[in-house]
Amino acid sequence: MQQPYFSDELEQMRAQMARFIAQEVMPQGEAWEESGEVPRDLLRRMGALGFLGLRHEERFGGLGLGPLASTVLAEECGKSGFGGFSATVLVHTDMASPHLRHAGSEAQWAEHMPAIVRGERITAIAVTEPDAGSDVAGMKSRARRDGGDWVLNGSKMFITNGALADLYFVAARTDPDAKGSRGISIFILRKGMPGFTVSRRLRKHGWLCSDTAELSFDDVRIPAGEMLGEENKGFYAIMKNFQNERLVLGAMAVGECHRALEITKRYVADRKAFGAALIDKQAIRQRLAMREAETAAAAQLVYHAAWLMEQGIDAVKEVSMVKALCGELVNRVTYDCLQFHGGGGYLRDSAIERMARDARIHPIGGGATEVMLEEVAKRWAV
Repeated sequence: MQQPYFSDELEQMRAQMARFIAQEVMPQGEAWEESGEVPRDLLRRMGALGFLGLRHEERFGGLGLGPLASTVLAEECGKSGFGGFSATVLVHTDMASPHLRHAGSEAQWAEHMPAIVRGERITAIAVTEPDAGSDVAGMKSRARRDGGDWVLNGSKMFITNGALADLYFVAARTDPDAKGSRGISIFILRKGMPGFTVSRRLRKHGWLCSDTAELSFDDVRIPAGEMLGEENKGFYAIMKNFQNERLVLGAMAVGECHRALEITKRYVADRKAFGAALIDKQAIRQRLAMREAETAAAAQLVYHAAWLMEQGIDAVKEVSMVKALCGELVNRVTYDCLQFHGGGGYLRDSAIERMARDARIHPIGGGATEVMLEEVAKRWAV
């Protein structure tokens, strides 16, 4: 569908991404599901093509583009049908490294940004804890001042790229007397620092080629210069980037809807039952047509929210709608698509079975549907 939101440059970029994913990701994705991670070499190749630096400044090797570019990347990754691949890439490009882009010092940028853009230094964001997910204010990890350093103790849970990453942006409470969301700061940690360990890789329901881990911090000594942004202002930085994260997750879900429908329309055209192709059954045709219409409508909401963000217009309500709507829709789409594959759709070697498993995280990660709907309701003018 031709879109008024995208420049010729972005449309050309979309075509380039689609070719890369068709050639380099789809044929290898099943092997990555078995190994539990996306190869670093693939990420470096994506970096060389400019895919990992869409939003980063040109002086660091990026393209300096806006939120609409992120939606293109996320939607095309979603169309791969491998949610774990999408998560690995998008956490690096749009959920973790933007914290450095927004709040880093010149010295921090110079040290890290070029390698991040090239895919040579993979990033992760560590906010969630065993007892604090969407409730960021409930964070318990603590960093205390000790001379010229900070000393970090605590743990983080459900960290995407947790074992793969080289660079981590870790949130911790730095003012124990501050209440709620106040008193949280973000630090830059490097893999292998004394006291910093990957406690365990987590076995998941889906996203099998995305590495997800629990992290532990035991008296990790962090130089004061490795604080990211202002002391005790980390909560606001986290909330700010949540908007981009949620937009990107919505675009990724839309891409997955497109892919699931494409697979299923092809399947029902070929599959015979009761003397005719399944596509000749009105109930099946109409259900898929409705899901296609809903996907097209969701895509327009994603693009509009991205456009608002690109104009500098507050879009918290629209982005919250994107996250809630697309997260629920991708589950309806993949549920129906699996149903129409019959018993074959329930087998582990079926693409639609994998996609249905992968989709279940969308209403949970990056802001649960219920939390997103409350963000929408809070902005009603009543």
